[in-house]
Amino acid sequence: MFGNFLYYIVALLIYSTYQPSGDPEFSILQSALLLAALSALFFIITLWRFKRFEHRISQYSISQSDDIFQTMVTRQSMLAIIIYAIDIYFLQISNYLSQIQIIKMIPTLEALIFLALFISYLAMVWVCGYPSFIKIYRNPVSIKSYVISNISFALPVVMPWLFLSITADMIQILPFETPRRILMSSEGQIAYFMFFLFAIAITGPLLIQKFWGCRPLRHGVTRLRIESLCKTAGMRYKDILIWPLFGGRMITAGVMGLIRHFRYILVTPALLCHLNPQELDAVIAHEIGHIKKNHLFFYLLFFAGYLVVSFTVMDLIVFAMIYAEAAWGTIGSTGAGHSAFTSISFSLTMIGLFLFYFRYLFGYFMRNFERQADLFAYATMNTAQPLISTFEKITQTSGLSPDRPNWHHFSITERIDYLKKIESDPSLMDQQHLKIRKSIAVYLAGLLLMGWIGWGMHYSSAGEMMNRKILKAAVFNQMATDRNNPDLYQLLGDIFLSEENYDQTINAYENAIRLNPNHIQALNNLAWLYATSEDKTWKNPQRALELAERAALLSRESYVLDTLAESYYVNGDIQGALTAANQALSNASENRAYYQQQVDKFQGAVKKSKGQESPVSH
Repeated sequence: MFGNFLYYIVALLIYSTYQPSGDPEFSILQSALLLAALSALFFIITLWRFKRFEHRISQYSISQSDDIFQTMVTRQSMLAIIIYAIDIYFLQISNYLSQIQIIKMIPTLEALIFLALFISYLAMVWVCGYPSFIKIYRNPVSIKSYVISNISFALPVVMPWLFLSITADMIQILPFETPRRILMSSEGQIAYFMFFLFAIAITGPLLIQKFWGCRPLRHGVTRLRIESLCKTAGMRYKDILIWPLFGGRMITAGVMGLIRHFRYILVTPALLCHLNPQELDAVIAHEIGHIKKNHLFFYLLFFAGYLVVSFTVMDLIVFAMIYAEAAWGTIGSTGAGHSAFTSISFSLTMIGLFLFYFRYLFGYFMRNFERQADLFAYATMNTAQPLISTFEKITQTSGLSPDRPNWHHFSITERIDYLKKIESDPSLMDQQHLKIRKSIAVYLAGLLLMGWIGWGMHYSSAGEMMNRKILKAAVFNQMATDRNNPDLYQLLGDIFLSEENYDQTINAYENAIRLNPNHIQALNNLAWLYATSEDKTWKNPQRALELAERAALLSRESYVLDTLAESYYVNGDIQGALTAANQALSNASENRAYYQQQVDKFQGAVKKSKGQESPVSH
């Protein structure tokens, strides 16, 4: 089940890292037909594989069938991810959806459409695998309950992303410039993400338990026993709930919630049915252990840490791609092929980072935290036997192999063997606690190092200098084999401009314009330099206006019209500057506060000039 978390996040990463590239290769009808054909093919292949396996189940033991079934589900889920990526990157469905007006206003709607598409692929896997699931695990859960349980179990992953995205869309729609400007900055995005991460981590359990269809455990002996154990352990909570996971036929329990007002203890009906009172106590003590050992707070820290790591790694990816483009001679290249290759490369790298971080690093901590919770249950009960017998019942009732590997838990055999070692040598408990403390210390040190590197690359003068040096070296490297590429000269001009090396800046931009007289960026940037330079050596109002007018004939984007306005202004045409500034403000979809300031500046200049022209009365 926990694998579904990874699948959902990988799907979101594939979608979020996709960058549309020019005109689609297929018409909207062709894309729709290919989408339907791929979906049908995936369903047929999945159904055929599970049907073939279903007919052979009787030939295997329960543990063998479990291994084969889980492997098939994993393979088909991975195939679903591949099909989903094909839908996005090759069918380019997003290019058509993004043209719909409401999606332009609320981009999260498009993301929800693609997420629904991915869920439909996974649902095909679950529907096709359902007959085999029933035969292997002898679980009479309905197909509807089976599919809904699989979908809803991943809600803790989808819900934070959904709230983050919808709120960001609302900020963009509402007529308030300051929140939009804050959200556009790196600092604002980090603060925004952190705020929502903590807010949802605290209040999310309230919504999750409702979506999961949980209901309060009725008052009686069982509830009183759980309440008494929690009170003895000093753990406060909001409620004890029945968790109907897979029809309630799984022997499992859980706890969620960082603070008591939003903390819930979850138990399944099967757990209450199959376990004796001592075993129930052991399971609840295990869940209490997660709270008392602050595992949930560390999980929150771990998610926040991913933001720090990805923030730094994304910069390193950009540098690597710049060098790769220079080595392959593709800096400044355009077209669907180049854009798709860049987007896919970035996506694969980010997915690889995510899988390493969560599947292996996070998985390491989850396994050891589960072991630490087992130790808490042992210390609470003064014996490991109730927990051991619980694990044995899980194996007997589910048919699961006790030796099956698991990325987020040690296998049942490993957990039982470790508990037996603890009973014979309790001093091993201290070794486990020390191991976890050391691991957390190493993780925090690594996180601080990554944060320091990321901060240095973004905000320190040394980082800025390194960025420019790397980019400049890559550009010069490609220029050695592609000296007639105007984009390279424009990029070089941008670098020299950031270094305030204006002589080289002008030379680079003029070369770009010589090679491509209609190069908008070079025309605009050089015009801006000539119009706004405070050093008279570089100020050239007439040349600025000539270049700005040429750029404005090619593009009516706000930044181009803003340069035109400044060029009119330095040439004394204040009314022309005001007209161009108003057009820039009218066309602006973002940063409107800046363009409004420009309009105000030119309006003030117009009023001042009219005041000077008015006759003096005597």
